[in-house]
Amino acid sequence: MWSDFFIYRVVRIIINDKSAADNRRPEMDMDFKQLAASITSIAEEKNLPEEVVKDTVEQALAAAYRRDYGDREQDIRATINLNTSVVTAYISKEVVKEVGDDKVEISLKDAQKIDPKAEIGGTVEIEDTVEKFGRVAAQTAKQVILQRIREAEREIIMEEYEDKIGTVINGIVSRVEGNITRVDLGKAQGIMPRSEQIQGERYFPGQRVKVFLKDVERGFRGPQLVVSRANTQFIEWLFRSEVPEMENGAVEIKGISREAGVRTKLAVSSTVPGVDPVGTFVGGHGSRVNAVMSEVGEQEKIDIVVWDEDTATYIVNALSPTKVEKVVIDEKTKKAQVIVPEDQLSIAIGRGGQNVRLASKLSGYEIDISAVGEEVKEVVKEEAKESTAESKPVVQKLKRKSELENNLLSAIEEHGE
Repeated sequence: MWSDFFIYRVVRIIINDKSAADNRRPEMDMDFKQLAASITSIAEEKNLPEEVVKDTVEQALAAAYRRDYGDREQDIRATINLNTSVVTAYISKEVVKEVGDDKVEISLKDAQKIDPKAEIGGTVEIEDTVEKFGRVAAQTAKQVILQRIREAEREIIMEEYEDKIGTVINGIVSRVEGNITRVDLGKAQGIMPRSEQIQGERYFPGQRVKVFLKDVERGFRGPQLVVSRANTQFIEWLFRSEVPEMENGAVEIKGISREAGVRTKLAVSSTVPGVDPVGTFVGGHGSRVNAVMSEVGEQEKIDIVVWDEDTATYIVNALSPTKVEKVVIDEKTKKAQVIVPEDQLSIAIGRGGQNVRLASKLSGYEIDISAVGEEVKEVVKEEAKESTAESKPVVQKLKRKSELENNLLSAIEEHGE
């Protein structure tokens, strides 16, 4: 990153104090030889394009020339030869018939002395070699350098880090400010809001951390790099570095659901027959999954399950380690009714509903868990309702039959008398 140290060095060279030692009034001018050498050395030290540094200083020189020898209305550019240290200013003037303002206009006759092809309405540049600048001009150059360097710094950061969005970067925690942790990424600084931090994780200055570059935002104060350790892509990148089989496509991650610092569910599959995707991600003696857990914290449990094209099977896998009796899918509403043994109910739901919540995110279905006993009770209730509804017409028929029989007996007795 271009820092104030760079600006300080350039300005100290531009403003060369020759009389500070004897407490006389400073006589400021520019040491062009040191300035030219500084441009090259700073470009090498900071690993920056020399042309960018040179262009920034030349803009400052143009502003200084305008302040000492020109006018604010003039169009002036300046160059510095890094080999000879010669500074040259070029004043652009418009070619006119009659000169009204000689600071910005030039007659056709005088213009053709500079450029024989000059025409009225065109422009010519008048060349002037600069010997020195005064104190005020040097201060003007300082302000231009401050502004241009910061603008160039922002663009360089944007160009460099925009290509790194979606990747994991090594950083060092520089400051912790309330809910925001600032991470030094080398040439730039990233911010990690509370929402992007792993739950329960504590950060301290000087701590080395891996972070996922989530976004580069353009702001008034320059580019803002947003980094994360809590998103799902961070987990994917950590496994990618531990599982080389992902590079050749032998295994792949189909889905991730995560509650950072607590639990993560990972759905994996294999494209090569005979390759165990879960075993590949777990590694020998759990070496691969343990390496990831050591980065995100041992308190975060990681479940690796097999992805399946069949939705019901996938949901059963997602609810691992729960034993499932039955799954009823409703494709229209994207809901799934899952029946588990009574002793598996708490495992299926998880602490605070965590297991079923992550399984729902992983599968994309809203999962409703119920125990086998509860299912039987519901069925009995439904059957009882149906049987009650069906028995009412039968009772009415029996009542009517009884009435007819009584009437018939009464009629027979009267006829017999």
